Amino acid sequence: MAASIPLKHLDPNDADAPFPDVAHALRDPDGLLAFGGDLSSARLLRAYRQGIFPWYSEDQPILWWSPDPRTVLYPERLKISRSLRKTLRKNIYTVTIDAAFRAVISYCAEPRGDSPGTWLTADMINAYSRLHETGHAHSIESWYEGELVGGLYGLAMGRVFFGESMFSRRSDASKVAFVRLVSQLQKWGYVLIDCQVASAHLASLGAEAIPRRGFIELLNNYCDAPTYWGPLDAEHE
Repeated sequence: MAASIPLKHLDPNDADAPFPDVAHALRDPDGLLAFGGDLSSARLLRAYRQGIFPWYSEDQPILWWSPDPRTVLYPERLKISRSLRKTLRKNIYTVTIDAAFRAVISYCAEPRGDSPGTWLTADMINAYSRLHETGHAHSIESWYEGELVGGLYGLAMGRVFFGESMFSRRSDASKVAFVRLVSQLQKWGYVLIDCQVASAHLASLGAEAIPRRGFIELLNNYCDAPTYWGPLDAEHE
């Protein structure tokens, strides 16, 4: 059983240290695969390509995860509620792409609810900002009267978008950004959005759980295709 295999430690001094097979991830906590290593761009890109992502707190080593099942959204299955459609018709938010990556990830890092901490450490913010500078990580923003009020960020690889986190400071602001993103990804030929783990918020938008094995097959089929990323179509500006 996967749970009987010792958790692998990744040597931070060995940039080429391989991740274990995701089939070896623990069942409890679900998906914990390895610890240690670093947040270099090469390691992060290798992790996402294999269906693995980092998620840890400030007082922990870097933890690497590959949960089973995996929460994904097929772009053509996006659900838009009646209330969200009303918000979209009002056109109260201006949506941009890659206009404020550092601000978006910084807002995503702010504590939420009763939790004083954040999983988006300064090292994580810097790591994803480096990926943005090299064209791998991207942000989508919602603006209201010139103020950034919502958005999300993630990685684009082949025909897969790996969603990381979103924030909202006004009603439906992040959802509007997400809807615009999904519509654009469809036009660019993307076939899958990775949402990592389930939440009621994601389920309301049409996200669903699939077996990890099927998720890895999708990555193998689509991640190695040429990656296209460009400006939003004029109709969405």
